[in-house]
Amino acid sequence: MVFKRVSWLVILATLVWTAPAFAQEPRVELSLLLGWSISDGVSGDPVITGDGDIFDQIDPKDSFKWGLMGGVLLGDYGNAEVGFMFSQQLSTLQATGTSTLDIGDMTVSSYHGYFGYNFFENDAKARPYVFGGLGATSYGGVDYTRRNGAAGHINGETQFSTTWGAGVKFYAGNVGARIGLQFTPTYIKSDAAGYWCDPWYGCYLVGDPQYSNSFDISGGILFRF
Repeated sequence: MVFKRVSWLVILATLVWTAPAFAQEPRVELSLLLGWSISDGVSGDPVITGDGDIFDQIDPKDSFKWGLMGGVLLGDYGNAEVGFMFSQQLSTLQATGTSTLDIGDMTVSSYHGYFGYNFFENDAKARPYVFGGLGATSYGGVDYTRRNGAAGHINGETQFSTTWGAGVKFYAGNVGARIGLQFTPTYIKSDAAGYWCDPWYGCYLVGDPQYSNSFDISGGILFRF
C-alpha cells in the first residue's frame, strides 16, 4: 500500500513538473491537407476490344486528394518527428493504349507511419522538413458497365508502399500552415525479365518490378498542442 502511494506521488509530481514545459513548447502537431495527385499505374499484355482499340496500361486518373497527418516532436528542439498519416485520392480507373477509357470511380487510400526531421528550433516561425514512411496503399473496388450493358466489378487490392516528402511549415502561435511535396511508390507486380545464373546456385527466373507511383502537392492547416 505504501509503495502504491509513493508511486502515485512520484507520477503526480512528474506530471506537475513537466506540465509547464509542455504548455510552453507544443510537441504534438495535427494537420488537415488538401492537394492534387499526379498518378500512374502499370502496363500489361495488350487487350483488343471489339471495336479494334488496344489497351496495355491501367492507371489511376490525376485527381483531388485529401489527408490527415499527426506527429509528435522529439528532442530538446523538436527536430525529430514520428507520426502517422492517412490520405485518400478520389480518382477514376483508366485504361490507356490507342485511346483512353474511363472504367469507373476508384478511391486510393494510403496509410503510413513516418519518421521526419524538422530544421531550426521549435519556436521558429518557419521550419523546412523532410520525412519518409512505410505502410500500405489500398486501391478500392471499381464498379463499371460492360459494353453489353451488364454490370461489372473489379476487386480492390492493398499493397506495400513507401512514402517520401519535403516541405515547409509556418507558425503563428499554436496554429499554422504547411505546404509540401510527396512521392509514394506502391509495388503492384513483377513481370518475368529473364534468367540470372550463378555458377554455385544455378539459374533463377528474375522479375522486373512495376510500381504505381503518385506525386502529390498539398497544403493545409496545422494545429500544435
